[in-house]
Amino acid sequence: MSFWASNANALLLLLFVALGIVGNNPSVTISALIILLVQQTPLLKYAPVLEKYGLQLGIMLLMIGVLAPLITGKVQPAQIAALVTSWKTIAAVVVGTVVAWLGGRGVQLMQVNPTIVTGLMIGTIIGVAFLRGVPVGPLIAAGLLSLIL
Repeated sequence: MSFWASNANALLLLLFVALGIVGNNPSVTISALIILLVQQTPLLKYAPVLEKYGLQLGIMLLMIGVLAPLITGKVQPAQIAALVTSWKTIAAVVVGTVVAWLGGRGVQLMQVNPTIVTGLMIGTIIGVAFLRGVPVGPLIAAGLLSLIL
């Protein structure tokens, strides 16, 4: 990577850090700082591993967090059995299915067209920083964008 491209990317990462701080969102701030640290140190040689497996690892960690209530007792077996008896839980299953499908389309689009990722990230960070969103938006945004494209 050239000197100018490296510095431009570092400035973009610093912008993400600033947006995370202004928007009081530590996950954006910490993520951008970690990537900046990787870029500016010999850890850069591991960037392809982060690029290849980072998204999968992040999704696994997210799923662990979502499934944790099953083992902490916050979700009881009776509640799981009630999935088919309430219109709200049936709607939740349908919406969850559609969102997972959109996320899958988003992953494919991001792999095929990585330049779109920058725009999606900027939009997601703005949503996280100023609209109290959560940074799972790039997958869903990419899925919605894949429908438009």
